[in-house]
Amino acid sequence: MAEEQKPLLIKRYASRRLYNTETSDYVTLEDIAGFIRGGREVQIVDLKTGDDLTRQYLLQIIAEHESRGENVLPVNVLNDLVRSYMVPGGGMMPQFLQSSFEMLRESQSKMMENMNAMNPMASMPGFEALQAQQEAFLKAMTGGIGGGWSGPEREGAGTATREGGEDLDAIKKQLSELQEKLSKLK
Repeated sequence: MAEEQKPLLIKRYASRRLYNTETSDYVTLEDIAGFIRGGREVQIVDLKTGDDLTRQYLLQIIAEHESRGENVLPVNVLNDLVRSYMVPGGGMMPQFLQSSFEMLRESQSKMMENMNAMNPMASMPGFEALQAQQEAFLKAMTGGIGGGWSGPEREGAGTATREGGEDLDAIKKQLSELQEKLSKLK
């Protein structure tokens, strides 16, 4: 397994301090949230017992963001989660959520590939830096979760038929205008 694919091992000491084994320093929950937002998987284990505490800490990160007024999950989703664990057969919810997030990540990846394939600026010097900025911007705007855009529209297909299609066209236009401005600066 490649180094960047290994989960970042965080050890929890008896004092409840969290220790990053890669950098040999203590980290906070906000640091861990930053690692995850950056695309890194983490594993948090109790130093003494070896118990995996990852789920507990990830839920704590979400709860802290919610308590600060950041709406991480809509109330109806939270209600559905609670309901799913109260009914027989509710064990299907974790697999459903995992599959849904995998589909979202794949959609985001395909969107980035399609944007790169349709971009005539790809052969321009410095394009990779611009591409990295676009990816960071998209990730920030979507919270790291991909949308449902599957690529450019086919000729003759008309305008997007899903809700928000006009917004997507406006964003594409703005992105194109920004790319033109950047190319003129170079």
